[in-house]
Amino acid sequence: MTGGVATVADLVADVLAGRRGPDPAGVVATSVFWVHHGTRLAGGNVTYRNQYLLVRVGTAFGACAFESGEAEPDVCAEASGRSVAELLRVDVAPLRIAALDAYLGAVAPHRDDSRATPVELPTGTPETRAAARDAAVAGLLDVPPGAKVGLIGVVNPLVAAIRERGAEPLLCDLNLRTTRWGDPVTPDMTEVLDAADAIVATGMTIGNGTFDTILSRCRERTVPLAVYAQTGAAVAREFLGGGLTALSAEPFPFSQFSADATALHVYRTDRSIRKDDSS
Repeated sequence: MTGGVATVADLVADVLAGRRGPDPAGVVATSVFWVHHGTRLAGGNVTYRNQYLLVRVGTAFGACAFESGEAEPDVCAEASGRSVAELLRVDVAPLRIAALDAYLGAVAPHRDDSRATPVELPTGTPETRAAARDAAVAGLLDVPPGAKVGLIGVVNPLVAAIRERGAEPLLCDLNLRTTRWGDPVTPDMTEVLDAADAIVATGMTIGNGTFDTILSRCRERTVPLAVYAQTGAAVAREFLGGGLTALSAEPFPFSQFSADATALHVYRTDRSIRKDDSS
């Protein structure tokens, strides 16, 4: 486990104790803001509704996507200008995660991390950029044809990208019940975690509190785990080599907010899976 942490709560405790960088009591969150947007890609039948809390610390932005009712816009004015230590203790989970993400991203920027490989998302339409992003995510794990890839947090282009590699997607999402092609989507991630040869999960699992369970189960089964993260990209990075096999880190501003070329930061350990992996 990276730095000896097993859970996100352990990581928060490390930061508050000053073991991950400067004392967070002396680090100011300059601005906190809230973004709500909807997206429906051409030819799609799903409108993705996303809400984010974002925190700026120095040169870094931290982010956490959340469900309706988990945070309100007025939290932004109350939180802006407070210390990271204060924000890590608030009772608004998305704000805690965004502050943690911003702090870790400021202490160790993705662009300066020697482990990261930049992947450019091309200038283009939302469809072009989404396809490039999801192809990069699907390539995080070396999965052979026929492997079962659990996808926790479903986006249709990523389902297609997994299939294009000859793998079989096993799908879990709290909000979707079918893909645009009619594939069933379960809300119970246990079914996916117990059956998959590899797992790809969204960073939203950090925000909704399920990441620890996913990480623990993948460790138990020695199943490779990749995370594609707008939420908590720097948070997820702390678990590389400690249960997390690969990461696509996409700090703010996200690809959907620009038509110009932007970068993902891809991290990989040396693990891959074989078709006969069934542990």
